[in-house]
Amino acid sequence: MKVLVAGGAGFIGSTYVRLRIDAHPDDSVRVLDKLTYAGRRENLDGLPENRVELVPGDIADPDAVAAAVEGCDAIVNFAAESHVDRSIESPGEFIQTDVFGAFVLLEAARAAGVRHLQVSTDEVYGSIESGSFEEHSPLDPSSPYSASKAGGDLIVGAYHQTYGADALIVRGSNNYGPRQHPEKLIPLCILNALAGDPLPVYGDGMQVRNWVFVEDFCRGIDLVLERGEAGQAYNVGGPDELPNIEVVRTILMLTGRDESLIDYVTDRLGHDRRYSLSSEKVRGLGWEAQVGFEEGLRRTVEWYRDNEWWWAPIRGGEYREYYERQYGRALRG
Repeated sequence: MKVLVAGGAGFIGSTYVRLRIDAHPDDSVRVLDKLTYAGRRENLDGLPENRVELVPGDIADPDAVAAAVEGCDAIVNFAAESHVDRSIESPGEFIQTDVFGAFVLLEAARAAGVRHLQVSTDEVYGSIESGSFEEHSPLDPSSPYSASKAGGDLIVGAYHQTYGADALIVRGSNNYGPRQHPEKLIPLCILNALAGDPLPVYGDGMQVRNWVFVEDFCRGIDLVLERGEAGQAYNVGGPDELPNIEVVRTILMLTGRDESLIDYVTDRLGHDRRYSLSSEKVRGLGWEAQVGFEEGLRRTVEWYRDNEWWWAPIRGGEYREYYERQYGRALRG
């Protein structure tokens, strides 16, 4: 197979590209990526050029998508504006990519007669006080980001129902691991701890998240691409649920810093209190998480400690302006 991976130069997308070519030695991958601040050529470093092709382009551009789909046997769509805080600042960009872009890819997949797998998020379900969301749970997004992802999911379902499109959805819980942009909680706190900067924690820090190591999530995506039923959604949740403040404290321990670096800041607008996914459906296909949070976080801290070449250009650029705008203080380190 040749698989078109939209957003394949991003954090989760590039992890999937690596997994795909390792798990399927006869396959090749074409990456279509807009190469925004979160999609980086460096994320594909070291991959064989005869099996991984990078095509710069926007999923909201029908001509670019049509050209990229040509000769491919399936599409996996990771391409998205994905940071909740940025969606509160600039919701229009999220709707353009996450809703209209999903539509453009679906049109191209339908024209080419290939499978389309939409990568989505647990955030489309909203917050849950107890229990876990199942695939049939109603969508109740809280932020412009989660609403835009829910919009993309609904279009996928409509294309299957209306046109019989071979389209399906994977919804993941909070991913973490190497090559995640430092705007997200775990890499932000790791890099701040390594630099001796305060670690910002929204509100009381008791927001509970269901954490899945990125490689486990990508294994789930690949399994659904191969075995999933068209028109269905599959939740891929991690094995561990933890409040954000416990995640931050664990990062401080792993980096040898003390809790005096914790900096409680004003809570995010519309901040969901708890996410939790049931993964029974994807387990029925043969998936199980292989990496627990303690091991995965240790591996993640080690990767950032050993790969300053990757994150230093980010932390020294536009990100510093974003950080000061978001948290009301400048990075020191």
